[in-house]
Amino acid sequence: MAESLLPFDLDDELDRAHLLELAQLQLELLKLQAHLGQTRQRLLVIFEGRDAAGKGGAIFRFSQNLNPRYARTVALPKPTPEEQGQWHFQRYLRRLPNAGEIVFFDRSWYNRAVVEPVFGFCTEEERLRFLRQVVELETMLVEDGLHLVKLWFSIDRDVQAERLAARERNPLKRWKLSPIDRAAQSHWDDFTRYKETMFAATSTPTCPWTVIRGNQKKVARLEAIRHVLQRVDYPERSAASVRVEADPAVVTVLTS
Repeated sequence: MAESLLPFDLDDELDRAHLLELAQLQLELLKLQAHLGQTRQRLLVIFEGRDAAGKGGAIFRFSQNLNPRYARTVALPKPTPEEQGQWHFQRYLRRLPNAGEIVFFDRSWYNRAVVEPVFGFCTEEERLRFLRQVVELETMLVEDGLHLVKLWFSIDRDVQAERLAARERNPLKRWKLSPIDRAAQSHWDDFTRYKETMFAATSTPTCPWTVIRGNQKKVARLEAIRHVLQRVDYPERSAASVRVEADPAVVTVLTS
């Protein structure tokens, strides 16, 4: 029965085992999606991390087999001149999930906490204001019934360097490289400093950060799915044919 979830035959046993486990977890995501639809609940999953940490690949595996009518990915470009004159959160709030919907943020309002200060796109006053406001905002959203999961994909410096170089060599992936990506290695320590400050200020009991160790992409994707499945109750989880408890060696919930 489980083998029927695979879309094609595979000769490599390791690939077969991985894809079978992924398909079983995606089936659990479908059960979760159905439950959210039936109960008109909302789920927002924020994906953050350094450049080339594996955010986009993880989002693809999350959404790959979901019903697209009730699941969206939001990956916003840099703000327009009009948006630059608005409240920082405004363009994100317009894209929050509706009742029964799952939304994945591929980067989020947390750009203001890390990327923007690293590259001088915001002032120190704006960054500190953001750190104060985001805690209040997220608390209000959760109190209003939103399920909010914040994931940070963490990789080592040499892993990032290898992945960025691989993108440069691959014409099919070169579009992923931006000037910011190309500067990521030289700003490694700056990213680290702002990331740690962000965790300290915004990981709360109501909305904790979860760190996913992402050096091994395939493992990270599976464990991230498991963590989300753990965070939202749905009726058939206990009957799952695959492990749904996240591996603490890969997944760490930051507590204040």
